Amino acid sequence: MTPTKYIWMNGKLVKWEDAKIHVLSHVVHYGSSVFEGMRVYKTSDGPACFRMNDHTERLFNSAKIYRMDIPFTKEEVNKAILDLVGANNMEACYVRPVVYRGYGTLGVDPSQCPIDIAIAVWPWGQYLGEEALENGVSVCFSSWNRIAPNTMPAMAKAGANYMNSQLIKLEAISHGYAEGIALDVSGHVSEGSGENIFLVRKGALITPTFAASILPGITRSSVIRLAQDMDIKVIEQNVPREALYLADEVFFTGSAAEITPISQIDNIQVGNGKRGPITKKLQDAFFGIIEGRTEDKYNWLTPIPEYKGVTV
Repeated sequence: MTPTKYIWMNGKLVKWEDAKIHVLSHVVHYGSSVFEGMRVYKTSDGPACFRMNDHTERLFNSAKIYRMDIPFTKEEVNKAILDLVGANNMEACYVRPVVYRGYGTLGVDPSQCPIDIAIAVWPWGQYLGEEALENGVSVCFSSWNRIAPNTMPAMAKAGANYMNSQLIKLEAISHGYAEGIALDVSGHVSEGSGENIFLVRKGALITPTFAASILPGITRSSVIRLAQDMDIKVIEQNVPREALYLADEVFFTGSAAEITPISQIDNIQVGNGKRGPITKKLQDAFFGIIEGRTEDKYNWLTPIPEYKGVTV
């Protein structure tokens, strides 16, 4: 990780090295946090944040599910993101807002702990590698299932949920794969450790439903919108494992992964073993917008204004 100058914490800019919490904060012991991951892209018109309002909305939804009252409004959080990117003079970066239960009491009951919020930004390239966007990645099905309905809320982007993701990712890496794909408790395809998944079959785009314990991905919804506007049929349904082996194309989506094709699953080649034509078509449309080369007709980009605040 490459440090930047400032992190925003509870309404104030602090130096990167001073952004600390107490070791007895509730979040350290119980994973009581919700967070977001979004990107700022360098466009032809300057830096712009991709779907910031939607990410902030999801952050607040995650907090609502976990009964965490964020002590700032959505508008204040959005302004903090824009100010922080500007204060750090970032042309492109990853943005990580995190809401967490801080230092108060320890125990399963978190109600006496304060709700704190921090936002950090730092440079981050392609999550699964530069060449992955064209050549794809080799993945495997994990032995770990995604969390079951009514155990932990999959629709919340919560820190504790990602212990499951870590198991999926670590297992995949230990076997030489770039990523793992998890099934839900019914044996249907769910998602990767940190990505939603799509497959292409006979010209149609197919993706698991929310009922498969997936996170409602912002990039996922972007791809669905782009596909529909290209007259590509989009189907949200339960997906059996073997359907991915037989697919013409398979790809991941996510704020970090963007749109990354999958070339092999369990050492079975997907399609022609590299990025397929529909994946490329969606990539071209997606990157055209976020890089400012084509019209942002969806209003997905929020320009980063010149920062005029006071630094520390």
